[in-house]
Amino acid sequence: MSEPLHYKSVAELSSELSSKKISSVELTQAVIARTKAVDAKVRAFNSFDEADALAQAKASDERRSSAKTLGVLDGIPIGFKDVISVKGQPLTASSNMLKNFVSPYDATVTQKLKGVGAISWGRLNLDEFAMGSSTENSAFGQTHNPWDLERVPGGSSGGSAAALAAGEAPATLGSDTGGSIRQPAALCGVVGLKPTYGLISRYGLIAFASSLDQIGPFTRTVEDSAILLNAIAGHDPMDSTSFKTEIPDYRAELKKRKGPWKLGIPKEYFGEGLDPEVTKAVEDAVSFYKSKGCEIKEISLPHTKYAVGVYYIIATAECSSNLARYDGVRYGHRSKDANDILDLYFKSRAEGFGAEVKRRIILGTYVLSSGYQDAYYVRAQKVRTLIRRDFLEAYKDVDAVITPTSPTPAFKAGEKAANPLAMYLCDVYTIGVNLAGLPGLSIPCGYSKSGLPIGLQLIGKPYGESELLSIAHSYEQEHTWGTRHPNIEAQKGAL
Repeated sequence: MSEPLHYKSVAELSSELSSKKISSVELTQAVIARTKAVDAKVRAFNSFDEADALAQAKASDERRSSAKTLGVLDGIPIGFKDVISVKGQPLTASSNMLKNFVSPYDATVTQKLKGVGAISWGRLNLDEFAMGSSTENSAFGQTHNPWDLERVPGGSSGGSAAALAAGEAPATLGSDTGGSIRQPAALCGVVGLKPTYGLISRYGLIAFASSLDQIGPFTRTVEDSAILLNAIAGHDPMDSTSFKTEIPDYRAELKKRKGPWKLGIPKEYFGEGLDPEVTKAVEDAVSFYKSKGCEIKEISLPHTKYAVGVYYIIATAECSSNLARYDGVRYGHRSKDANDILDLYFKSRAEGFGAEVKRRIILGTYVLSSGYQDAYYVRAQKVRTLIRRDFLEAYKDVDAVITPTSPTPAFKAGEKAANPLAMYLCDVYTIGVNLAGLPGLSIPCGYSKSGLPIGLQLIGKPYGESELLSIAHSYEQEHTWGTRHPNIEAQKGAL
């Protein structure tokens, strides 16, 4: 039995568009219909422009009919996390601070996707300014996990992961500062790729922590990740942190590299707090690789225990600096009852920012304050270097590292809301990748007894996306975890 259009992979849809089995208008109509049918329950979207999407689809069909197609992604709708600029569309960061803001320009990744004919499809919900691990911190309401509407989809890119899992888009883009692509991908049962820092331009991405943020794709398959990465990777002079490196054809490389590989298992990632069902699923995946001739080696990443602390010093420091621009003067929310300029600053920020954003601004301002900067921020940067060295040392002996993506499957909405520290620990396995600037990928590797997805994280060498994708692809080819879909219709909508 064939999958409905809204659940087909990008590769499948591209093939059907090429053979004229379907049109882009038909595909886009199917995606719109699916979104209208389920998003009242899932709440993945902040907004979408149906007429604009159909106009883009019509233009794609016209190109195809005149043999001027722009490539694999031509005519395929791609959803955008609402921190990535799309000209003429809302850019809210799921915050009241930017509630009515419309982007005046395209992000570089948006330009690249438009250049290959992809359809810009909607604005996806997130934790406000990408600060959170559950998408409960949005000013526009929380997103629900399609597998269990009473549970969270992860965060901060929860809308991007949930929309894909629910069939509301064939692929989406998110951003990852400390796990914000990989963790929701794991909790929603999809593939999520956080590329090497500098591989994809951050121009047009609303900044949270500039030395950590990276844009990446959510897809149904590893092959689709390679397709999206082909489209959006590459040097950009508009981003000073963009790295000049040769960009291979990731999709072609996927089929060339066969292994076997040397894979490292870090002992620090399999300790206290790891759910037994997650442990079992990851161990089964390791056993699979071993059966395929891969050499499995226990490794140590000794500075892992400092990663969460280091991350929440560096990320909050950069956040407090980046968010200083939202002052009620130039753009964004402006308080209506301020008496003077100082009052305008205070009231605009107090009214515009939510509780978690305020918490992180305060933390960041503290660690950068006079007398504390050396004790906290400077020391954290030194330990960050040690964390990166741990990984680079390990890569002298192994090709990639295998870990769980998240310590548990999706937790219930509200479960960790009163305990910020418990929420921060959700990213314990993903944070080190951002601190070290490495590529990380989450793929589905099983389900809990209650039917919740479990993710396997693969961590690669700097700019080693080709090999990382191949390692993941070899697992995916012999497992069907990613082909399952949630039964949203049978669930009552969450409050």
